[in-house]
Amino acid sequence: MTEELTPAEAYAAARRRAAEEATAFAPFRALYDFELDPFQIEACRALEAGKGVLVAAPTGSGKTIVGEFAVHLALTQGRKCFYTTPIKALSNQKYADLVRRYGADKVGLLTGDNSVNSEAPVVVMTTEVLRNMLYAGSQSLRGLGYVVMDEVHYLSDRFRGAVWEEVIIHLPESVTLVSLSATVSNAEEFGDWLDTVRGDTEVIVSESRPVPLWQHVLAGRRIYDLFEEETDHGGRGSSRREVNPDLVRLARMENSRPSYNGRDRRRGREADRERERRQRSRIWTPGRPEVIERLDAEGLLPAITFIFSRAGCEAAVQQCLYAGLRLNDEDGRARVREIVEERTASIPTEDLHVLGYYEWLEGLERGIAAHHAGMLPTFKEVVEELFVKGLVKAVFATETLALGINMPARSVVLEKLVKWNGEQHADITPGEYTQLTGRAGRRGIDVEGHAVVLWQRGMDPGHLAGLAGTRTYPLRSSFKPSYNMAVNLVDQFGRHRSRELLETSFAQFQADRSVVGISRQVQRNEEGLEGYREGMTCHLGDFEEYARLRRDLKDRETELAKQGAAQRRAAAATSLERLKPGDVIHVPTGKFAGLALVLDPGLPAGRSNGHRGFDHHDGPRPLVLTAERQVKRLASIDFPVPVEPLERMRIPKSFNPRSPQSRRDLASALRTKAGHIAPERHRRGRSEAADDREIARLRTALRAHPCHGCDEREDHARWAERYHRLQRDTRQLERRIEGRTNTIARTFDRIVALLTEMDYLREDEVTEHGKRLARLYGELDLLASECLRDRVWEGLNPAELAACVSALVYEARQSDDAVAPKVPAGRAKEALGEMVRIWGRLDALEEEFRINQAEGVGQREPDLGFAWAAYQWASDKGLDEVLREAEMPAGDFVRWCKQVIDVLGQIAAAAPRENSTVAKNARKAVDALLRGVVAYSSVG
Repeated sequence: MTEELTPAEAYAAARRRAAEEATAFAPFRALYDFELDPFQIEACRALEAGKGVLVAAPTGSGKTIVGEFAVHLALTQGRKCFYTTPIKALSNQKYADLVRRYGADKVGLLTGDNSVNSEAPVVVMTTEVLRNMLYAGSQSLRGLGYVVMDEVHYLSDRFRGAVWEEVIIHLPESVTLVSLSATVSNAEEFGDWLDTVRGDTEVIVSESRPVPLWQHVLAGRRIYDLFEEETDHGGRGSSRREVNPDLVRLARMENSRPSYNGRDRRRGREADRERERRQRSRIWTPGRPEVIERLDAEGLLPAITFIFSRAGCEAAVQQCLYAGLRLNDEDGRARVREIVEERTASIPTEDLHVLGYYEWLEGLERGIAAHHAGMLPTFKEVVEELFVKGLVKAVFATETLALGINMPARSVVLEKLVKWNGEQHADITPGEYTQLTGRAGRRGIDVEGHAVVLWQRGMDPGHLAGLAGTRTYPLRSSFKPSYNMAVNLVDQFGRHRSRELLETSFAQFQADRSVVGISRQVQRNEEGLEGYREGMTCHLGDFEEYARLRRDLKDRETELAKQGAAQRRAAAATSLERLKPGDVIHVPTGKFAGLALVLDPGLPAGRSNGHRGFDHHDGPRPLVLTAERQVKRLASIDFPVPVEPLERMRIPKSFNPRSPQSRRDLASALRTKAGHIAPERHRRGRSEAADDREIARLRTALRAHPCHGCDEREDHARWAERYHRLQRDTRQLERRIEGRTNTIARTFDRIVALLTEMDYLREDEVTEHGKRLARLYGELDLLASECLRDRVWEGLNPAELAACVSALVYEARQSDDAVAPKVPAGRAKEALGEMVRIWGRLDALEEEFRINQAEGVGQREPDLGFAWAAYQWASDKGLDEVLREAEMPAGDFVRWCKQVIDVLGQIAAAAPRENSTVAKNARKAVDALLRGVVAYSSVG
């Protein structure tokens, strides 16, 4: 029986209800047929109170409802709302959602290649589009009241993250910012920064998952719970979770090996095999079809299996098909075929076979599919649609899906806890684990979600429990000034105000905060130095002076040793510069030591003989064929001593370094020609230290010093060495403090100095060249501007221009130094060569102005690897021919084409209108590229 309210309490409750119903939040809340969560209500109320909000919550928790409330508020108040997303797929999805709710007349879409109703009161767009609008001072910004930044944690992305900070800093003060982020461990720090640059911002953090997550390990035939007691289910509950002792025993069993000596070796091997047989009856890593069958039997489908390789995803689908796996009944198969045929009706029939359509369709009909960036965007969209409709029940995906569109599953499977990060195989981080497993559990459908990790040999259950139980995912700024940013800022605000604006970036905010801890360490070090100074005090004299003499002597000896090494390297580099194609040499050291034939001397003037270039200060890097049939580009480290040709050989014109037969024949001829010649041994000369006057002086001074005769000299010396090391560390910390203060502004100053030198800027004035650069966005913005300035692309036809522009956007996934990329002949080849020469000039200038590419600032070398494919496609060649010659998946091909189209559009807008054909041909090139698979792929 409920307690009756007093008249006063009833009146107060009625007043509260009336006040609630008078808000914009009340009718918005009524649009949903479920109760909103406390964090959603708190964020919406803060928004209606006029505050900005930062909402950090797990994947699938419904934080986009807060963004939708910003849209609702804007329409209620007669203002505009821009809803930004990091990728076009998300923009397309959000646009469709909002159109369903508010109608096509009130919602627009702006991505790199789509423009729909762009003047609508609500516009969904990629973040780059909004950044470009802010710099251009677009009229569309009038009346803008709200900006929603979905997936704002993307500002950690080292390639694109700076765009998010640019938008946050440059948005007009009157705009209310709604930032939606994944769960990050430093949300309060990010909120403090937003408070500083955007005004009053409420930070709302929710760490509880809407659907509980159970963690499992699949080993052999059994699915084990990871934790013995899991009342917390992946949230931050107070209960302590212990690793399942059964898993600990499994790991111990697997790692145990019989100990035996040499005499018992045979018996030990037999015992080992017996143990293996016993273990295999319980522990093994199940095959992919077996995993899906097991999940199906346990009622854990639909599932997303993360495989950190595109080829692995495709192979997994094939393995399931060969195993005869069928997850759909006849009705399901018919519905799949109907949807697929409708969505792919615009694809020309002749392209279907090239795209692997029929194999893909067979997998879909059985309820199995891959999902990765190499797939045609249309195919990916169909997979997403069928998965959400429950017609695809097993998806094998790369980790890019974890960052993408709304595609939740009942279960998530991780094959391995190691992935290739572009440089090496590394363990996945707790943040990555949280993001991947965050897809498990569909709100409103599943009572619980399941994360399943496959047992692998050597697995440590404790390490896995650490990944599953940690929520460490800090947001780190990747903000760096660029050339385009510099001219746009100076044009709008002048140099001084631009500098001040950049110092308000999150990158600088984080750097300034980190200085506090370093300052405390400096204070502690200074206290330690006092103690060390006492320890090295000598009664015979000034031991600090004596220790300095010892260090000076050691430093001089080290310096002379380095000079000797440098002279030997210089002599080696000079000898390499004299090499010619056809020289037979002996490589003295390294992995490829031995007999070798020079194919290309690799001189550092951009590209030699069409081969991929390298940094101009690296010295010659000869491309050689070894006697073991390997074609490798060597480095100066392989030649510590000078090298002289032993013999000369003719290289056949038909020689192809990619052909094993060609390499085998030439290597055989090399061994026959020079295999009997013994290389000359290099003799070292007399050490320079033996005749150095400074070393002699220091040794005399050392022996004459009073402290030299002290009985406790070496004891004092140890204290002096500690004093010196701590003093050196303290100075480094002081330099770090100095280096972290105003770092962004100092980089900006160097960029401005270079642009002034090149006549893009004159004090606070942006020159005509600078105004052109302001319209060019991209990694190679300055190179593109210089090509327009030097008229490099004049006289090129549209296909040739497409080939040249591709070098500004394309980056090979793996470099191939051995073989030069194929490029169109004639004018296009000349223009590409000139682009590389201009890049070399810019690279030298950047070094002069201390603009460092390793820090994410500056111009990388243009990559010609997509030039032939772009040229062929723009020349109306068939898809089969283009993909075959490019050796590239359809999805990658479409994505690079879209990026070339985007930059061609920028060039068309930036190119001179008079006495130039570039703008006209850029527009024609866009039309030539935007056909077939590229045209009917709505995202890319």
